[in-house]
Amino acid sequence: MDRLLDSIGRAYDHGIRAPGKETHFLVLFAFLLSFGFIRTSAHLIRAQVSWWPGNVKTSSGTHIHHLVWGILLLMAAGYVGVAVRPDSPWRQVDAALFGIGMGLTLDEFALWLNLEDVYWAAKGRQSIDAVMVAATLLAITLLGIGFWIDVLQAFLVFLGVGGERLSSGESSAALVPVQAAGACLAVVCFLKGKPLTAVVGVVLPLVALIGALRLGKPGSRWARRYRGSKLERARSRFAAAPG
Repeated sequence: MDRLLDSIGRAYDHGIRAPGKETHFLVLFAFLLSFGFIRTSAHLIRAQVSWWPGNVKTSSGTHIHHLVWGILLLMAAGYVGVAVRPDSPWRQVDAALFGIGMGLTLDEFALWLNLEDVYWAAKGRQSIDAVMVAATLLAITLLGIGFWIDVLQAFLVFLGVGGERLSSGESSAALVPVQAAGACLAVVCFLKGKPLTAVVGVVLPLVALIGALRLGKPGSRWARRYRGSKLERARSRFAAAPG
């Protein structure tokens, strides 16, 4: 166990702390942890588990949604980060609090988008989509452009196009047009009602290509042009996954 913890510590120092990515990592980690916790809490409350605390309510019985606490945390942590700019270790604490606020707030994204409590309704799926998009963007920021250049290099080697490691200039020359095409296809994915596919597709154009070629969701802007059997196929395909 000690050896494992020591290896994890060295990996963290080398891959996260040394490149200056610690705050990025803490925001992402706290975000995912708080989302997982609050989503689990909501399921336990709905199942009326006796030993789990219930909803937070005022003396008059008004339910205080957890997005309220998330917004307050975002406001406080955002102000401290921008105006105070604390040094370590308070900077890391502030990053973690900001991530927790994101998790609490985006878990009820559907509520502040629709201005009604749709947590357990079909529209509640919008909260999951928002969390997945946010997590993807945070992960992309954490990994950085160097990671994607390495991915491109590995892909070219797999295709037999490149044998030696590309220089930064050569990598950029190959990466820019591919990413530009991916961005255009990502727009199509957004119009087809696939926000997660669009976000991932900006980084991985092949994902955007697949999403752009497949049917759009019936309620999306792209689907307005669907008629007849094509519209029916779209409705049938997304019937099991509304929102």
